[in-house]
Amino acid sequence: MLPEIWFFLWGLLWAVYFMLDGFDLGAGTLMPFLAKNDEEKRYVINAAGPFWDGNEVWLIAAGGVTFAAFPQVYATMFSGLYTALMLLLFGLIIRAVSFEFRSKLTGKGWRKLWDTCQFVGSVVPAVLLGVAFANIFQGLPIDSQGIVRGGILDLINPYGLAGGILFLVLFLVHGAIWLAIRTSGPLHERAAHTAVYLWPVQVFAILGFLAMSAATTDLFANYLQTPALFLVLLVPVLGLIAARVYMGTEQWWKAWACSAAVIVGCAFFGIIGLFPRLLPSTINPAYSLTTANASSSDLTLSIMLGVTLVFIPIVIFYQAWTYKNFAHRMDEDDLAYEEAY
Repeated sequence: MLPEIWFFLWGLLWAVYFMLDGFDLGAGTLMPFLAKNDEEKRYVINAAGPFWDGNEVWLIAAGGVTFAAFPQVYATMFSGLYTALMLLLFGLIIRAVSFEFRSKLTGKGWRKLWDTCQFVGSVVPAVLLGVAFANIFQGLPIDSQGIVRGGILDLINPYGLAGGILFLVLFLVHGAIWLAIRTSGPLHERAAHTAVYLWPVQVFAILGFLAMSAATTDLFANYLQTPALFLVLLVPVLGLIAARVYMGTEQWWKAWACSAAVIVGCAFFGIIGLFPRLLPSTINPAYSLTTANASSSDLTLSIMLGVTLVFIPIVIFYQAWTYKNFAHRMDEDDLAYEEAY
């Protein structure tokens, strides 16, 4: 029972990370296209400024849970996907540095350098996360020793690329809505219009990914075996429809909540389809890493569960406090604040 509980928590942590870091990755990707001058770029950066590092706590938590609860999965993932994960970490690092360094000097070349890092460090992780998880959904060439027999070029296949595009579009919509919440004036108008214009692209990307999932993976097997699971798919479907309705009525916080539901729902579509496997093998299904053959001992999982029940509510409380106090619509005072980026 404990491995199954941790499988659910493993999926939940990744879904929460996608939901939270998705909007600041999307905002960073949109910055070169929406911000027309240096002041507007500062608004985009400061829209994510108080939140991005807290959001990435969930990435660390998801990675830590993978290591502690499913060590064999961690070892296989970080050896077989080493190059892709290093590119992901490199992107996140240069993005983090760009937040801190951009406003240290006023030279155009200096700020252009860190603006480029902000863009690259946003778009690369968004695409790589999609490519990586699509390949996990599809299965990896894992042999009997738990070694992935392939390289980074093997991840660049039609289904993997579809996952990368899906994640990027989901994050772009999420980020555009966030900028519509946090900004005003022309930047707000451009962000609002971008969210509306990207919505049909998002619908097309989701439908395309679902069609390719049906054709190239066995993700629907669990759903066909237990049809009640299809009810879970109502979350992203209703979220998608409601997000567009709230965009039309300019209720941006509600649109953001619905966009978050779309991201979490899409993540859980794959997580449910995977169960009980964490890393399916395309060489032989018997080589797949599952909750049964890749989890830690019950004692370890029990201790982890106790620690999680204590510390996760603290993290949630802190982040809720952060959002309550800093997620208002920004004005000139926010850019004049000494801690502003």
